[in-house]
Amino acid sequence: MVIHDPLNRLNPSLLLPAPLNPNPNCKTPKRSIKPFRTTTIKASVHPDPWSLSDGNNISKPKPKSKNPKNPLSDDDARRIINGKARYLSALRKNQGPHALTPKWIKRTPEQMVQFLSDDRNGHLYGKHVVAAIKAIRGLAGKKEADRDVRSLMSGFVGKLSFREMCVVLKEQRGWREVRDFFGWMKLQLSYRPSVIVYTIVLRLYGQVGKIKLAEQTFLEMLEVGCEPDDVACGTMLCSYARWGRHNAMLSFYEALEGRGIKLAIAVYNFMLSSLQKKSLHGQVIHLWKEMVGERVAPTAFTFTIVISSFLKEGLHEDAFKVFDEMKQQGHLPEEVTYSLLINASTRRGDWDEALKLYDDMRSCGIVPSNFTCASLLTLYYKTEDYSKALSLFSEMQRRRIAADEVIYGLLIRIYGKLGLYEDAHKTFREMERLGLLSKEKTYLAMAQVHRASGNYESALSVVEQMKSRKIRLSRFGYIVLLQCYVMKGDVEAAEVTFQGLSMTGLPDARSCNDMLSLYAALGLTRKAKEFVLQLRQDDQFEFDEQLHKTVVRLFGKEGVPRDAKLLIEGI
Repeated sequence: MVIHDPLNRLNPSLLLPAPLNPNPNCKTPKRSIKPFRTTTIKASVHPDPWSLSDGNNISKPKPKSKNPKNPLSDDDARRIINGKARYLSALRKNQGPHALTPKWIKRTPEQMVQFLSDDRNGHLYGKHVVAAIKAIRGLAGKKEADRDVRSLMSGFVGKLSFREMCVVLKEQRGWREVRDFFGWMKLQLSYRPSVIVYTIVLRLYGQVGKIKLAEQTFLEMLEVGCEPDDVACGTMLCSYARWGRHNAMLSFYEALEGRGIKLAIAVYNFMLSSLQKKSLHGQVIHLWKEMVGERVAPTAFTFTIVISSFLKEGLHEDAFKVFDEMKQQGHLPEEVTYSLLINASTRRGDWDEALKLYDDMRSCGIVPSNFTCASLLTLYYKTEDYSKALSLFSEMQRRRIAADEVIYGLLIRIYGKLGLYEDAHKTFREMERLGLLSKEKTYLAMAQVHRASGNYESALSVVEQMKSRKIRLSRFGYIVLLQCYVMKGDVEAAEVTFQGLSMTGLPDARSCNDMLSLYAALGLTRKAKEFVLQLRQDDQFEFDEQLHKTVVRLFGKEGVPRDAKLLIEGI
């Protein structure tokens, strides 16, 4: 806007552009003008509707830039655009393939016209495809007589392309809807036999366990001339594995060997896992060797399954070879893998190897599970390294690893070995409070601690508590109970317990020695003599050195050396 003033007496400030004011409620502050003459000039300047300014900088004008040579144009619009672009770029780099960033799609004008004509409105499929999917899904729950697919789909004849029909087929949930729509689909002019559509049908049949229909579909695919690829064959194998059809799965796998089809590692993992769940470890090892011969790269999951099967079959050296191969290929072993190997080493008595594996696991930053801790506590208990066992239990509490009944039972035994009877009793009460008392071994461990401390009444009370919960006594339970009655001096209860022990099998020499010691302590020489004669009548029973000494000492003390000689002759 140009204003002519012949007298050149206008205030220069009037020639400056008025500040932008997009907010109609905010009034522009008035300037005090002192003209030399009575001259009134009215100029209305409207705010730019495309400006990014919010109008908040009117009262506080922006300070002058230190670099006036490089001013920002368009009211910082370029800075905002470039900043957002840098943000989106960093977001894509940091989040990887799962970044939630807009995906720009370039379309030609013809493709844009087609996209608008489909009226997708941002959806994955067009409205006619969505309508077809809903129409077929509506057949769910109807009887066979009411499932007229031709009448239902009469309005879609000629409107669905082959790809769109595959989409409708893929989006179905029930096997009957898949069967009916696939039958209608094969009658359309746009349909052409393809391994893709047959793979979709095989996958949906396999998910619901319709193996017979899947086999018929696979044979139909061969009859129409479609050569099955690795995806179709893998889908069939996974269907067999999912529903435990292992014989059919292995037969199908052997039939594929002559076709030169290389299966994916996911299919092998599915088959290996299914075989292992049924404890078919020999088949797992055989399939593993076949897989190695095909040069299929295994994953960490594959190694874990194979190592477990080797250990179940007692092939420890092969298991450790596979474990070394796993680390050489750069796979980080999981905690389950370490736990299996540590437990196997503990059972074999290879303490050094178990501790080496545990140190390796800790160096990798893997937190041990309670199963691994139970194996290590068993190791420390057998090697009588009780200090490390207690330090491991403290570490478990620090790492908040939940202790189960096995770990608490081992801790009670360790406290008993150390003479910490009060700590063992507190641990037993803590288990009772947490509701972890369910196994006989835990009760017997506490009973043994009480017996070792000389408190046989508490030991018997623990055994009675166990009986009240309907936990049956095992052979070891009868032995512990017999020791408690011998310490108490209850002959009748001891004899009844010994009879129960004899019902479980041939009594051990230590229990027989306890019975003779009880008879000797109470002066029951006649019962002792009958007891020894009864033992001699059993040809399978063998006297150990301690029992032999007890017999000699008992009868020599009573002054019956002749009877003792006769009794000992057969020993």
